Amino acid sequence: MAFSTAGRSGPLADINVTPLVDVMLVLLIIFIVTAPIVARPISVALPQRIDEALKRPDPPPPIELRLDAANQLSWNGTPVTPTELETRLRTQAWAHPGNEPELRIATDEGAEYQGLAKILATAEATGMQRISFVR
Repeated sequence: MAFSTAGRSGPLADINVTPLVDVMLVLLIIFIVTAPIVARPISVALPQRIDEALKRPDPPPPIELRLDAANQLSWNGTPVTPTELETRLRTQAWAHPGNEPELRIATDEGAEYQGLAKILATAEATGMQRISFVR
């Protein structure tokens, strides 16, 4: 703000530092009051680290499913039917609870999408969690 006095003709360029000093004093008081509280040690019971290598065994070998152009499904190179697939996936999920094998699905270019959709629905219904697509 520019004010003029009766003795001067130009505006005053002085900064009013009173609000600045007031704010700084309030902050100083806040820091003085809170510093002893922050400086006290607080005992916290932290959880202890558990070694995951001891807890989880090695994962089983991955299952490789392949759907060819004739919509024939194979499990690690052995032909299977959709009902066999469901039975085998359930067996694998129950044999390795929480650590089921990775299901790797590969399809030929001529394979129908409906066949892949059925494989994925079967995998979901049997509880397989680790699914990946390979070429």
